[in-house]
Amino acid sequence: MEHEFLGYLFESFVVQLDSRGDLTLQIQNISYKNVNEFAAGLDEADFELVRLIDEIQQDVILRKFNTRKLSPVDFFFKVYDAQKGDKVLQEAIAGYLEGIKAQILDNLKGKEIFVMGNDGNPTWKQIYWQPEKAQVRFHLVRNEENTHYYPTLKHAGQKLDFQYNDGIIICDEPAWLVVKDQLYHFEGKVDGKKLRPFLNKRFIVIPRKVEDQYYRKFVLPLIASYDVKGRGIEIRNESQLPRPILTLTELNSKVSSAPVLFGLDEDAPPEESEQDEESDLAIDLSFQYGSFSFHFDSFAHDSNVSLEKRDEDYIFHKIRRDLRAERQRINQLKEWELDLRKGRVVMPRNRAFGWIQRMAPQLAEHGIQVQQNASDAKRYFLGYSSLDVSITEGHDWFDIQARVRFGEYEIPFIKLRQYILHQKREFLLPNGEVAVIPEWWFTKYSELFAFAEHDPQLDSLRLCKHHLMLVQELQKESLAATVMSRRLENLRDFQRIEEYAPPERFQGLLRPYQKAGYDWLRFLNQYRFGGCLADDMGLGKTVQTLAFLQSQKEAGSTQPSLLVMPTSLLYNWALEAQRFTPELRICMYTGTYRDKNTEQFENYDLILTSYGIVRLDIDLLKTYRFHYVILDESQAIKNPSSNITKAVKQLNSAHRLILTGTPLENSTLDLWSQMTFINPGLLGSQKFFRDQYQVPIEKRNDEERMQRLYNLIKPFILRRHKSQVATDLPAKIESIHYSEMSPEQEKQYEEAKSYYRNLILKSIDEEGMARSQMVVLQGLTKLRQLANHPRMVDPGYEGDSGKFEDVLRKLETAVGENHKILIFSQYIRHLDLFRKYLDQQQVPYAYLDGSTKDRQAQVEYFQNDESLKLFLISLKAGGLGLNLTAADYVFILDPWWNPAIEAQAIDRAHRIGQDKTVFTYKFITKNSVEEKILALQRTKRQLADDLISNEDGFIKALSREDVLALLE
Repeated sequence: MEHEFLGYLFESFVVQLDSRGDLTLQIQNISYKNVNEFAAGLDEADFELVRLIDEIQQDVILRKFNTRKLSPVDFFFKVYDAQKGDKVLQEAIAGYLEGIKAQILDNLKGKEIFVMGNDGNPTWKQIYWQPEKAQVRFHLVRNEENTHYYPTLKHAGQKLDFQYNDGIIICDEPAWLVVKDQLYHFEGKVDGKKLRPFLNKRFIVIPRKVEDQYYRKFVLPLIASYDVKGRGIEIRNESQLPRPILTLTELNSKVSSAPVLFGLDEDAPPEESEQDEESDLAIDLSFQYGSFSFHFDSFAHDSNVSLEKRDEDYIFHKIRRDLRAERQRINQLKEWELDLRKGRVVMPRNRAFGWIQRMAPQLAEHGIQVQQNASDAKRYFLGYSSLDVSITEGHDWFDIQARVRFGEYEIPFIKLRQYILHQKREFLLPNGEVAVIPEWWFTKYSELFAFAEHDPQLDSLRLCKHHLMLVQELQKESLAATVMSRRLENLRDFQRIEEYAPPERFQGLLRPYQKAGYDWLRFLNQYRFGGCLADDMGLGKTVQTLAFLQSQKEAGSTQPSLLVMPTSLLYNWALEAQRFTPELRICMYTGTYRDKNTEQFENYDLILTSYGIVRLDIDLLKTYRFHYVILDESQAIKNPSSNITKAVKQLNSAHRLILTGTPLENSTLDLWSQMTFINPGLLGSQKFFRDQYQVPIEKRNDEERMQRLYNLIKPFILRRHKSQVATDLPAKIESIHYSEMSPEQEKQYEEAKSYYRNLILKSIDEEGMARSQMVVLQGLTKLRQLANHPRMVDPGYEGDSGKFEDVLRKLETAVGENHKILIFSQYIRHLDLFRKYLDQQQVPYAYLDGSTKDRQAQVEYFQNDESLKLFLISLKAGGLGLNLTAADYVFILDPWWNPAIEAQAIDRAHRIGQDKTVFTYKFITKNSVEEKILALQRTKRQLADDLISNEDGFIKALSREDVLALLE
């Protein structure tokens, strides 16, 4: 049936047959709504046809395109008005209908098809679907006056007479034609609109005066798409093998100063110019067929036609394109990471040239030509470039030889080095072409040439041996040929390092992982490398270092070493040295009245001092040559601009080591500062490190840069987490940390001690020990609180506390290592000080004292929340009945009279269900009643174990001499 506006449409009907099998007038229109009623007589194709036919009915068209909800009459008259109709909407509707009609026609084979009569009879006239496709040929006949244009059709080898035979085009794209009750479709993509004018016309006449325009606009695409026969014009069919061509066109280019031609001082940066401004480059793919070139287009016809006019004659050149070969080429380029969309890709200029230079051999091998757009003013070198690097181990250096080639030109690399270091990508070749340094040279070789030092006498480059991993990485990636000793190769993995005998006079036993750390320190010493021992807190960095220093003494070293640390650690180091290495002669270079004379160092093996003293005395200390300078808690120099960092870098020594549990706290710059101290130049300048590592890693999360940084520092940093060495550890490790009082804290403590000493002794002498217990307890309690923090006694106290600062520092380290910590104190006021600090820092924590009502909730909060690291507990409330196996660190802030009570607190973490080693730190203020309590605990341990269960009991067990000892 033909719709007034929509053209020829399809409808589906069920027609009843009579007893002879003929069609009757009993008919019923069917749609997808009622088609199942007739399912017994339908096949799958019938169901699909019904569905498709539903989609082109008028009501569906109105639902899809009548967005303003006009009545059907108003909609069609408005859209299809001859003068004011909506052409865009007409085309949209036509495109929709054509797409569905094409599907319907493809499915009509073997079905009964009829033309509906004017009276609505759906079986008025039957037409027959022809399975064999018809062919079309167009003819152009040019004479002196005009050109005649017409088509001829052929079907089954016979001419198909379709003109003046009431033919109808029922679908345009692709064309379907009805002639004399037969339904035809065509080979190739025939457009029905090209046949429609000739249903009732023999030919079209093109006058001479418009023929040139008509030929170019209409005939050219006609010849490209169809079989066209000419008379009076020449149509040449040509066939050639396609030759792929990549054409580079510079976009957004700026007028710039010319690149320098070998005039650059190798130690000076290239002059700034606009030559290195980043601009985009377009790469277009075309195919050359003989003398004709065609841009690649995925929708291209398999033929392209060009028009040549010679005098008054026209010649059409029809080139048959091998689209299959063209697609193979574009797929090949895509595999080579050149993704050409519609035959073109736009990318940054440096990336484009990098790709071309890298792929030059493959492009040449596969016959793909690369050329530059003739209209570009600047001419670039487009050939093959190479950089060959060889590295040879010398006595103290790696010697570097590098050769650069751009085509026929060999460039001394020393000339090119500064271009790479300063990210300058262009320089002029002798033939006037601009060579673009490949991008991957900057990414792969930037470290090598940033870290290399220029030897002006030999006009060569050399590299410090501590850049071993960089050399090995270049070797691994086949970026450099290397010659290296087997011994140096062993540094790739310290587990393969030679084992050394422990020092004979070391008073202790190194655990297996500590022995591995000791061997590593020995190996670094052998190759004069600096190192960072970065084991987790509690794994014995102090012990490993002392064992190493003892080995140096036994090996004959006579120069003293300098060990720098926070003031609070001086006493702890001295105690550990006395315990493990009693033969080491220790000098405590500290205090207000220290002897500022470096000659005294000759009488010692190890000088202990603080960062503050080094900062104050650097002008003196830097004049002395130490065997080792060792920094403990080396994160103290993480800020490269701090006075402490500047001071320690001036210290003079043969070797350097750093010890830290947190080598990286806030920024990768922390790492640069510390690694630069132990191995100067290892990570380049601060600016180089920021550009190459800090910004890419911290701002862009660049995993490749992170890996490259790790590879550089890997040999010089030894970090073992507690979980890695669990099998080497006992189930429980207890340590005592001694803290120095701050000056103001010490002043208040000494004043209180003097007052209570006189008061207590007077009471004992007058009333006797039994009646003085309350005074003794009151005085000792006050002193213990002052040893913790004077603010526990005087809320208005504005000074600081040595122990408080030490605990915070240890907490920061442990939390930074992702540990969970129980913090015990017998004083709620002490816990309150930490609560206030943590609240100010917005650090979450669990809390438990005697007044806590939701004890179990706090326990579950700590046990189950992985992000929660701290649990503050009063010793009395939390000493029993809690299971806190999530913790692996326990901090005892103040000593209990009875160590058994402390043990119960520790066992909150160290109990059944605990699968981690538990580290316990007991914080003791040096030169205070706390230190005396430890001594009393040892002398009265048996008494405490047998009889004493609380503080009152312990006080009752004290003699006058005990009290005097506590108040010394």
